[in-house]
Amino acid sequence: MQIKPRQHLLDIWQAIARHSFNNGEWSWGEREGRSSVADAERLLCLMYPATEIPAFRLDEPDTTQRDVERALRQAGGRMEIPGNLVAVLTQFMSMHTGPDENPTFGGGYYFGSQEPQREVTREQRELGVVDSFSMSVTLCLATLGFLKIYEEKTSRTDTKKAIAQLREATSVRLSAAMVSLLRSFAVNVFDPDSPQGQRLLWLAGQGRLSDRAVLQQFQRRFKPLRAVIAEGLTLGVDVEEALKDDNQLFECGWAWSLVKEAPTVETEARIGQPDGLADSVPYLYFTVVALDGIQDLFSDRTLTLGLLTSEQQTLASALRLRWEITQQYWSGIARFDVERWPLEDLPWRTTGQRLESDYFSLSVAAIVVHDLLRRRATDDDLTRTVAVMERLAERGRVTSRMAREDPAIELHSPGVTLPLQGSDAAGPPLHWTMTDFSAQLLKRTIQLCELSRNISSHDRLLQLAEEILDHLWQRRIQEGEGIGLWDNVHAVYPGAPQGQDQPSWSITERVTECMVAARKLYEQLPIRSPDLAVMAKALLSESTHLLGYEQMEHTTAGDSERGKALRSVEIRLRRARRIIDAQPGTACALTLSVLAELDILAQARDAADQEV
Repeated sequence: MQIKPRQHLLDIWQAIARHSFNNGEWSWGEREGRSSVADAERLLCLMYPATEIPAFRLDEPDTTQRDVERALRQAGGRMEIPGNLVAVLTQFMSMHTGPDENPTFGGGYYFGSQEPQREVTREQRELGVVDSFSMSVTLCLATLGFLKIYEEKTSRTDTKKAIAQLREATSVRLSAAMVSLLRSFAVNVFDPDSPQGQRLLWLAGQGRLSDRAVLQQFQRRFKPLRAVIAEGLTLGVDVEEALKDDNQLFECGWAWSLVKEAPTVETEARIGQPDGLADSVPYLYFTVVALDGIQDLFSDRTLTLGLLTSEQQTLASALRLRWEITQQYWSGIARFDVERWPLEDLPWRTTGQRLESDYFSLSVAAIVVHDLLRRRATDDDLTRTVAVMERLAERGRVTSRMAREDPAIELHSPGVTLPLQGSDAAGPPLHWTMTDFSAQLLKRTIQLCELSRNISSHDRLLQLAEEILDHLWQRRIQEGEGIGLWDNVHAVYPGAPQGQDQPSWSITERVTECMVAARKLYEQLPIRSPDLAVMAKALLSESTHLLGYEQMEHTTAGDSERGKALRSVEIRLRRARRIIDAQPGTACALTLSVLAELDILAQARDAADQEV
């Protein structure tokens, strides 16, 4: 299935408008306000493309394109849509604000109980979760950018007042989310002889190296990173002291929620900083989620529009340091052994939660992709990562057939379950379930494809992305109120439970992200082929020479067919000369058409000479 970002996004928007709007009025449905994560994901399906893709902008009603307006007709006309979005976003900010007027980030019905006989308590449903912190960062930035443009385009006093109130609430929520991400960052230090230490040593050495050799290599590789963490981050006395011992191993990343005894962050914003209860143990899933949200804080759009206050810029700098540290650490672990990457040994085994799954392999691969995007990746890095993505697609039965009673189906339904360590302090122990394996795989494949400048790797990745999208597109709900949205796993895996009519905003939002990423892929210049460049220059040289010869022939009237043909040839050659370095293939096509045209003129001239 060919990836068509514009058409696919229009289809998604039309389905969302049909599901969520009724004559311009937004309906949250039965699960209203029950999960800040789901509500943020739902709004991001609209706000993310509207602020990342110029053709989908909704903040300037006069420039709204017709196909966009048609897709959102249930949300109102082009002049009404921005105001309706302001109203919906205001509702979201209000629903997820506590009695103390501080922003809340409850996971809600996304939390599940590990003990079926005990229900999740109300207090637990209101616990903040890293998914919500990260999604709120992206949503708040999108909202602030949207408001900044729309405020200049509207003249209505009541609308301007609503915009000002929403901007203030959004800025407060953004600060709260950033502070929460800082307080959810975890560094876990442990002894090499502990069970977790033994698991990490085996993971890094793959059983090929002795524990002593792995420990020495770990000390050398991560010594600079250890120093940055110990000196640059506020982690608590115990952790800082443990990090000074080079014989100790460590992991870093994001826990599932605010870390127990996490120090408060100095800020002037009135946001509230509740005590944490999560164990200081990094989770791969929540680490990837945090990395995705944090990078939006220093995107070109955020910087160009000046969306952050001076205090938020300070918070963003602190988060960026953790963002870079985390990528370097996990990318280093994933590629620890040059001969055989631990990432290539599927499935990945977590050290903190003692779990193994291809989903965790995908999470580590996602961090490696982040790291490859951050630095200049080598062809070897790309080639090996491409192979991992292809294997994950096959093992997850995305590009291969699902066998009867195939355990791979658990990646998609019911999904991979994570025990949330420390959650039992407020009730039964909780778990978090991820069902977005295919959507995450598509997103990372597209990001790698954007990064790759090797034709062979690029083609492999693009073909893989098209196969994954074909798989995902078949999983859309075909009937009921969620028609056109996700996720109906039963459609591609008949052995899975029958899908529900209620859409999964988690999957829908991630597919939307994929389409935005695909648009960035197609916006960049095609990969330049050195062989085609040499050919294009040779063809251009011959074409230029033959054109000069034709122009020496008898001058004809300016409006003659021959004169028009020569002018057309000149225009095409100028175009070929201008793009020959960036698009040698197109330059070849232009010069070949010129050579054909010049040969026709030469044949006509020869025929005329023979007649004479």
